[in-house]
Amino acid sequence: MDDQRRAAVLGSPIAHSLSPVLHRAAYAALGLDDWTYDAFDVDEAGLPAFVEGLDASWAGLSLTMPLKRAILPLLDDISATATEVDAVNTVVFGPDGRRRGDNTDVPGLVAALRERGVTRVDSAAVFGAGATATSALAALRAVCDGPVRAYVRGAVRAQEMFEAGERLGVEIQIRPWEDAHKGFGYPLVIATTPKGATDHLAAQVPSAPGVLFDVVYDPWPTQLAAAWSGTVVGGLDLLVHQAVLQVELMTGRPGPLAEMRAAGEKALARRGSGQTA
Repeated sequence: MDDQRRAAVLGSPIAHSLSPVLHRAAYAALGLDDWTYDAFDVDEAGLPAFVEGLDASWAGLSLTMPLKRAILPLLDDISATATEVDAVNTVVFGPDGRRRGDNTDVPGLVAALRERGVTRVDSAAVFGAGATATSALAALRAVCDGPVRAYVRGAVRAQEMFEAGERLGVEIQIRPWEDAHKGFGYPLVIATTPKGATDHLAAQVPSAPGVLFDVVYDPWPTQLAAAWSGTVVGGLDLLVHQAVLQVELMTGRPGPLAEMRAAGEKALARRGSGQTA
């Protein structure tokens, strides 16, 4: 149909992504019957050809690993937030075909924390490096009054995180990944590492920890989250809040938070029971 609008999430691997569930739930709640949202397995090598092949029906793209930085050279315009963190997770196509990159991970992180009552902390720890960790640093500017200690693997990632902190104006202290358990003493810990990376730390969680924000959503809870007795903010919280903002950027209408969260929770429950989400 002539008025059909398309959007999709790209990444590799992508089969696990809940983004289609969330965005389709938003379209249903908003009555956007002519909108579709799909998932495509696209790696860095295939990204330029995929983007160049899109027609005028496309409204936007969501980007996950490993494409949040690979997309940058293909864009006509990049938001201030995306420029600061050097990562784009959202592309919106204008009426003239121009491609604008944005980053909803940063405001999504802040919104997820505030939803759980975390508005100010005096210091924080970040586990991991890369695009999500950089977004966490940017988000901490709105939440954290003091220094951020980042636990990373390798000299290259350590340098990248240090430079990100300097670029963002965040007081950052870099520590080796082997000392990550020492980060549990901070009032807020943001784990941006892939699934399984923090499992070995679960046994070292103190008896009265602060707040944990673990960006993994499948499997959930992670071993670290299950061992945490304090407040836990999960990957689904981040995924939903950043997707709400993506829906608004792509459709011009605020994403329906409650309906999108419910759809995500239902899909994860189905996966946990062995059914297809």
